[in-house]
Amino acid sequence: MTLARAQAPVSSAISSPVTTSHSPIAPVDVSVLVPAKDEAENLPLFMEQAESTFRATPDISFEVVVIDDGSQDDSWSVLEQLARHYQFLKLARHRSRRGIADALRTGYLNARGRVIVSYPADLQFKPEDIPRLVAPILADEADLVTGFKEGKYEKALVSGIYNRLSRLLFDVKVKDLNSVKAYRREIMDGLPVRPDWHRYMVVIAAAQGFKVAEVPVPLYPRHAGHSKFASWHRIPIGVLDMLSVWFELRFGQKPLMLFGMLGAGLFALGVLAGIAALVWLVVAHEGLRAVWTVIQTCLILGSIFFSTGLLGEQVASQRAQMRELRRQVEEMRSGSDWTSPPT
Repeated sequence: MTLARAQAPVSSAISSPVTTSHSPIAPVDVSVLVPAKDEAENLPLFMEQAESTFRATPDISFEVVVIDDGSQDDSWSVLEQLARHYQFLKLARHRSRRGIADALRTGYLNARGRVIVSYPADLQFKPEDIPRLVAPILADEADLVTGFKEGKYEKALVSGIYNRLSRLLFDVKVKDLNSVKAYRREIMDGLPVRPDWHRYMVVIAAAQGFKVAEVPVPLYPRHAGHSKFASWHRIPIGVLDMLSVWFELRFGQKPLMLFGMLGAGLFALGVLAGIAALVWLVVAHEGLRAVWTVIQTCLILGSIFFSTGLLGEQVASQRAQMRELRRQVEEMRSGSDWTSPPT
C-alpha cells in the first residue's frame, strides 16, 4: 500500500481539495511537472510525444506529473484514461483553479525526481526538448537551466519588457527568465510559496548561489485551445511582483537596513532643521512656520520608518526560525522511511 504525498495548507485543502493518483514509490532522475487547465485536446498528444522522448533516452528515468488545475472540460477523465496506458504518468487535481504557482507546488510534492522540469501542456514546447534542458544539470554543469524561446511569440513585447526590467533589477545574465525550466529539487525547496513567484525562480536561485544556464528551445504554435493568460493587464501585477521580489532579496533578511536608515535620516534631518530654526529665532527674532512643519513631518516619519524597521526585524527573525525548523523537518523526513512499500 502506498501513501499519497499530496499536501496543502489546511485552508486551501478545505476550499479546494487536491486529489492525487496512487503509484509505486521508486526513485527517478527527472520529474516533469505539467500544470493543465482545460487541455483535454492537448494531453493525449503530449503523452505520446513524451513517451517517444523517454524511450529514446533510456539512460535517464522520467516521470510526468500532470496537475489538473480546476479544468472545466474533460481533462480529468482524459488524464485518468492516459494514466492507465502510461506507467510514467502521475496525476494530481485541484477541484478549483489555484494558479500555476500552486499547481507546481502540488506537482513538486508528488514528484520523486532529483531534477524537476516545469513544462506547459499546450505543446508550444515539445517534450523532445526536455533531455536538452536537463542535460547540464545531470552533468553537474548547472543547477538551473532556463529555455530561451526561439520562434514567433505573441507576447514578445510584454515578455521583452519583463525580461529587460528583471535584468536591470537583478543583474541575471540570461535572455529569457520566464520560460520552460529544469532545476534541482532543492531550488523548489527554497522558493517562497507566493502567487506568481515561480516566474522569478531564476533570480531567486541565482541570489541563493545556484549556477544558472540557458539553452535555446524552439517555440511552436499552440496545438489546440487558447491561452489562459491575458497580456496587458498582467503588466502592473508583474511589476509589483518584481519589486516585491527585489525587496525580498535585498532587504528581506535585514529590513532595518532600509527602514532604519531611512527613518534615522529623516529624524536627523528634522533635528538639524529644528536646531537651525531655533538659531534663526534667537538671532533674527523671527519664526518660520513652514520650517516647523517640515521639522514635525521629518520627526514623525522618521519615527514611523524606524519602528517599521524594528518590527520587520522581528518578522525576519521569526521567518529564519521557521526556515530552520523546516530544514530540520526535511532532514528528519528524508532520513526516515515514512512511505510504506508497495504491496
